[in-house]
Amino acid sequence: MYVLDNGTRFVIPRTEMTYPGHNMKLHQTAADAVKAPVDHVMADFEDACPYEFKGLKSHKVMVEALNTLDFGRKVVTVRPNNIHSPFFKGDMEAVVLGAPNRFHGIMLPKTRGPEEIREVSRLLDELEKRGGWKYKIQIESLVETPQALINAYDIATASERMCGLVFGIADFAANLGVREIVENQNQNFHYAKQSMVVAAKAAGLHAIDNVYLRLWRKEDSPERVAQLQRGLREKNVGAANLGMDGTWVIHPQQAEIANACYTPSSEQVEDARRVVTLYHQKGGGSMADPKSGEMIDEATIKIALMDLAKGAQAGIVSEKELKEWSAKSRSITGYDILEFMRRVV
Repeated sequence: MYVLDNGTRFVIPRTEMTYPGHNMKLHQTAADAVKAPVDHVMADFEDACPYEFKGLKSHKVMVEALNTLDFGRKVVTVRPNNIHSPFFKGDMEAVVLGAPNRFHGIMLPKTRGPEEIREVSRLLDELEKRGGWKYKIQIESLVETPQALINAYDIATASERMCGLVFGIADFAANLGVREIVENQNQNFHYAKQSMVVAAKAAGLHAIDNVYLRLWRKEDSPERVAQLQRGLREKNVGAANLGMDGTWVIHPQQAEIANACYTPSSEQVEDARRVVTLYHQKGGGSMADPKSGEMIDEATIKIALMDLAKGAQAGIVSEKELKEWSAKSRSITGYDILEFMRRVV
């Protein structure tokens, strides 16, 4: 998770919107709370940046955007070119020295192993000191090669800066020689996606699913729009069921549906609150829920606590309440899933 505002706020993104970093208009859209209702924005120097804009041209736009636009409470990150690219160090120096204390994280692409995370962390140590940073820049790593998947836990634990892993389906599929990356992707990439989730959660990091590559256009029929929206929803509901905390999006049109897929409904939150309250009022142990007839015990209560944590991310559960439930769980069992999974600060 991202820990922000001097450790007083945490964000586990439901939606991470990526866009080309050389385009000021897209930066302005990303900063707009109404036009882009996402939790996290990521300006891209890498795949989305045309060759002619790599280097100084894109740096100038990126630094101006970071220094002049108000992104509100969104997590703001930058994706440099990969660590083996001749543009990588210039990308890092441009944003870290040119926009100190104006963004939160680096999205590292094409990561192969933990040594790359350590190298980036050392570079950030140096650049933050030179730039006068007041806090540490955090790192999310893209898992988009077979090597990265095999090394996912080592990558996740390579630096205290690490906060999340993101599955990059296009590059991963290319490495495997797979052509189809939209239809049935949660089945075809089930092992890869859940392996990354397990590695992320074992390290206490968030796990973010890949983009859904199909967008609807103004000229599309209502039936076509509904079909694409259904595909977006099904892909993300399936990813959430694999343990993903959120997803990349490539256009603001995807934000509302994607947010909903990773957010418990108000009814689910109320039911989680009811069950947790009942459990503690009855003194714990194993019991039947008088409303549903299902059995409740300490293990099932942890599921309810995680729902409350997701509700806190959506603003429908207060952080104060979440911390109270966290402390209650820890005082009784000595084990607090919310703290262990870094769902509370």
